[in-house]
Amino acid sequence: MKRFLTLVGFALAAIIPALFARVTGWKLPPFAAASTFGIAVVAAGFMLSWGAETAEKHISQGLILAAVALVTVLPEYAVDMYYAFQAGVAPQSKYVHYAAANMTGANRMLVGLAWPMIILLHWWRNRERHIVLRLANVIEIGFLLLASLYGIVILVKNRIDLIDFAVLFAMFATYLWQVGRSPKAEGDDAAEEDDEPGPAAVLSALSPRAQWAWMAGLGVLAAVAILMSAEPFAEAIVASGRQIGVDEFLLIQWIAPIASEAPSIAIAILFVLSQRAGSALTAMISDKINQWTLLVGMLPLAMSFGAGHAIGLPLDGRQHEEFFLTAAQSVFALSLLLRLRFSLWSGLILVVLFATQVMIAFLFRHDEARVISSLTMLGWAYLAFSIPLFLKELRGLASVIRAVVRGTATVQ
Repeated sequence: MKRFLTLVGFALAAIIPALFARVTGWKLPPFAAASTFGIAVVAAGFMLSWGAETAEKHISQGLILAAVALVTVLPEYAVDMYYAFQAGVAPQSKYVHYAAANMTGANRMLVGLAWPMIILLHWWRNRERHIVLRLANVIEIGFLLLASLYGIVILVKNRIDLIDFAVLFAMFATYLWQVGRSPKAEGDDAAEEDDEPGPAAVLSALSPRAQWAWMAGLGVLAAVAILMSAEPFAEAIVASGRQIGVDEFLLIQWIAPIASEAPSIAIAILFVLSQRAGSALTAMISDKINQWTLLVGMLPLAMSFGAGHAIGLPLDGRQHEEFFLTAAQSVFALSLLLRLRFSLWSGLILVVLFATQVMIAFLFRHDEARVISSLTMLGWAYLAFSIPLFLKELRGLASVIRAVVRGTATVQ
């Protein structure tokens, strides 16, 4: 318990400077503000994750992993919703681009960097070249497929509007309902359920009443910190880019998600270190699903609140290709999971392709036409790599489709 209280103390120490600056109106220089509020967002995300993990004792494993993924990514939602809200207030401003940049960057970083990190850490720790998923995980893979296919609809319309919010929200709610019905883990995963990594192990040893009290306290404090830090953190990223002469779009797409995604990635790493690599990968897949459905769908909702009336997020030439590349990466990623296993080679391919797109964005940052054409080519490359994998695993694809339709996994 002493170690847990020490961690809570560190988290509070990281949050207090941001809250003090926000309450007093203290104006920090851009870099100092980005660091102060970014650290607060990360610390708050960890506090949320500790409470969410503890709830694993009380909720089915499929649902709690989805909940952990949703809770730990709330910092990402807060930052992106701020950009979208401001885009609604000023529809002709750059905030329209910032909202899309943050969303596409976070999605692609998750698959291109976090997933490979998990398999590489698993290989380093156990010298195992694969992470094997449970049969029940075809539900996650199926909803990732469904969300990726719906991305085609958005690309054809060239905008994200409130109809998309309704569809994507219904998709996410259905996903939660289905994983909530999934059975408890069996075999090795089940044996490890009583060994939560980190602070959750301490909280789980307390009485149920004390557990819920700690979960509520951590959740409320973290939510306040995130809500008060999201706006200044988002603005500080933009101001920092202007100060050093770096394109704000690139900073928002690739730097801001590092801070907002840190808690969810850290929790996945803790799962791997506690010999629960399958749970780590499942949480990351669930993270991708909720970002590819709920986060995308909430952008026009936040814009509409900012505008005071119904409004959609338009996709210009650059945003169209960014969204296309994100969708294509999602299709390729799920094609790697059809066998219910994620290999070391799959992780290496994902990280190489991700590094390529980041290099393109920075090397050609002053030539938007070249960036757009390069991103388009890379998107088609993702799809081309996916085709043979889908053809090879038609039986696995059929199982995934059946799982979504029936709401349960079936053995072939």
